[in-house]
Amino acid sequence: MAAPWITDDLRAELARCVIPAVTQHNRLEGRPRTERFDRALRAEVRDALWMLSRQWQMGEFAGDDAGSPVTARLTMRADPITSVRLNGGPDEPFDAAAPLEARVEARPLEPGLDLRLVLGRQWLKMIAGLADVRAAFSARYKIDAPDLTDPADVLVASDPVVASAFTTASRRMDGVKLLEHLRAGGHAWDGIGALDGLRDETDAIAGRFVAWAARLVHVPEQQGAWVPDRLEYRFSCAAGGRELVADAFHHGRLDWYALDAAPAADDEEHPQGDASVVLPAPVAFEGMPNTRWWAFEDGRTNFADVTADTTDLGRLLLLEFALVYANDWFVVPCTLPTGTVATVQGLEVTDVFGARTTVGPANRDGWAMFALAGASDEGLVLLPSTAGALEARPLEQVALVRDEVANMVWGVERVVPLPTGEGGSGAEAGRLVRAFCEAELQRRFGGDPPGEVPGAPGALVRYEVMRGVPEHWIPFVGVHVPGDDREIQLQRAAMLRLLQGDRDPQPVRPRTSLLREGLDDGGAYLLHEEEVPRAGIHVSQALARARARDGRPWVWLGARKQVGRGEGSSGLEFDRLSDLKVPPP
Repeated sequence: MAAPWITDDLRAELARCVIPAVTQHNRLEGRPRTERFDRALRAEVRDALWMLSRQWQMGEFAGDDAGSPVTARLTMRADPITSVRLNGGPDEPFDAAAPLEARVEARPLEPGLDLRLVLGRQWLKMIAGLADVRAAFSARYKIDAPDLTDPADVLVASDPVVASAFTTASRRMDGVKLLEHLRAGGHAWDGIGALDGLRDETDAIAGRFVAWAARLVHVPEQQGAWVPDRLEYRFSCAAGGRELVADAFHHGRLDWYALDAAPAADDEEHPQGDASVVLPAPVAFEGMPNTRWWAFEDGRTNFADVTADTTDLGRLLLLEFALVYANDWFVVPCTLPTGTVATVQGLEVTDVFGARTTVGPANRDGWAMFALAGASDEGLVLLPSTAGALEARPLEQVALVRDEVANMVWGVERVVPLPTGEGGSGAEAGRLVRAFCEAELQRRFGGDPPGEVPGAPGALVRYEVMRGVPEHWIPFVGVHVPGDDREIQLQRAAMLRLLQGDRDPQPVRPRTSLLREGLDDGGAYLLHEEEVPRAGIHVSQALARARARDGRPWVWLGARKQVGRGEGSSGLEFDRLSDLKVPPP
């Protein structure tokens, strides 16, 4: 009896199909029979039908692309940005050579001792080749020494090193005074007798000095983009009849995502752009799947190790692009100038068979990667932004925190500007000013001021109307918005400096320019209530330095706003009973 697994007539069995069999090859490897491996590594296949079956298995017969692109005709329109408007002010000419961050973020800088000495030294160096007038300029534009009896100069008087520096600097030249005199229309030779016969030469040097000072630190001459009641920047740009608006820019790199497009007129006509013919190049990146069957991919990037949840849309799109459609993408090179809004008006691709295909915009399927909110047409905004700016230590830092116990918002001045041009501790400055005022009160009374009113005999507690807070805590109280009975906003207030024996307490004023908004002019400072969330915010000012495209360095004073770290407690209490120390019987 024949074995059941042995077939005598293979052709007859295949015709009957009684015992169907499926043979599948999922691996092909060489079987070397000699010491030489050159023939085995070639993996020779003598069955052409197997190659066709392998192509069918991999789905290569289901492809629908007729050919690869060889040329692309691109029509591009680039509208230059012509003007900038800062916080609703007048239109100013746009300078693409300057970093836009320096133009937008620049805030007025209060010059300190360091800047005054630098400007004075630079002027004396520039004028030295004309005449020996060092002593004359140092006497006319001398640095004012601090007044040790003025509370405004207490931060100088409290530090012997700083006070000594100011005393020494009083014999030096104050370059800021000369710069302000020149910008006001004066001349450098005013009051300098040695330059009477060299007025034209002195005016030429003064012009170069003013230009050098403008390059040293960029200070806005007109209205800036800072919005005090929002603690943010607001500006707009005009390009090609369109207006690009940034309503809430607070810090970081300034790029296209910070702008929104204002509504444009429906009948607006755009000019035809320039057409060019370019060569498409396939997209290549590390770890991309190789199109050749026998080639291995680069293992430096492992896409299989990327984990993504169902909500990680950006990561899922990246994986789909890298693994599924990697070899289907081509890049069309296009060079665009900065400071423009570029729009693709047409793209026609010609493949290897001569067929021409018109590529439409991607937003027809609801996809818009670089589109601005509110824009009626597609466009890529190329701002002259910096690649990265270096920031110094903060000159000012304010933490706006909510105090639920006191039902108030406090502006805590953590860093305050010092007369030397640096930033110092706000808490230490508050203690020094309070100690100075206490010493002045003792001097006014000729000794110790009147003490506390003695309590009643046998009393164990004392009633206090209010318990104060540190002097670097500035209060903000809620007030109604004019014309609205429900909406409120925050208004800057002031705490009284309560000293023992002082019958005329004075309000404590903020020392940072961030909280002194409108104080010098006698106005109120109002802040929108929604700008201070429950976590609070931190606002700081620091000098930033960056290089423009031409290599020129730009320095400006900019503000930054960040999320805070939660609520705070000021310790403010009213109607308080404090224990009295009663001596034992």
